[in-house]
Amino acid sequence: MRIVAGLFKGRMLATPKGDVTRPTADRVRQALFDTLMHADWGGRDLIVGANVLDAFAGTGALGLEALSRGAAHGYFFEQDPAAVVALKANIAAFRAKASVHRDVMRPARGPACQLAFLDPPYHEGLIEPAVAALRFGGWLKPGCVVVVETARDEAPPELGELLDQRRHGAALMTIFRLGEA
Repeated sequence: MRIVAGLFKGRMLATPKGDVTRPTADRVRQALFDTLMHADWGGRDLIVGANVLDAFAGTGALGLEALSRGAAHGYFFEQDPAAVVALKANIAAFRAKASVHRDVMRPARGPACQLAFLDPPYHEGLIEPAVAALRFGGWLKPGCVVVVETARDEAPPELGELLDQRRHGAALMTIFRLGEA
């Protein structure tokens, strides 16, 4: 696993041993960020200078990719102890402007983020409650672009305006723009 583009391009990511995480593959991240950067609803301003949130972060690949491409600060949520060790190692190795938080379902009040990634364990119904908790905690701006990764055979929740949806192997990437809470 490596960062695909930007300031940290080519840098390898620490990963925990075993199947604790399911990191988004390099080619899928490349396709996702190409979509974010070039869609008429996206563009450079969606990422550059933005606060980004990476929930169910694992190694932090999605949030770190955004930071590599110019995001201002990354907020990572992860509970698994082995994944947190790898995530903190990646943040430290990249000297990234980021912070790690534990419980996405009960977050403290946070800064409003313009872009959020949610890549929870498949088929566990965690996306809607996590988005509700993050909205309640002030983490997601109205109009926030939310990228959700689900299993290919899993119906993604309806979170707002559907902007894009693409299948990549076993994964389905769905992008929404949140409306008012």
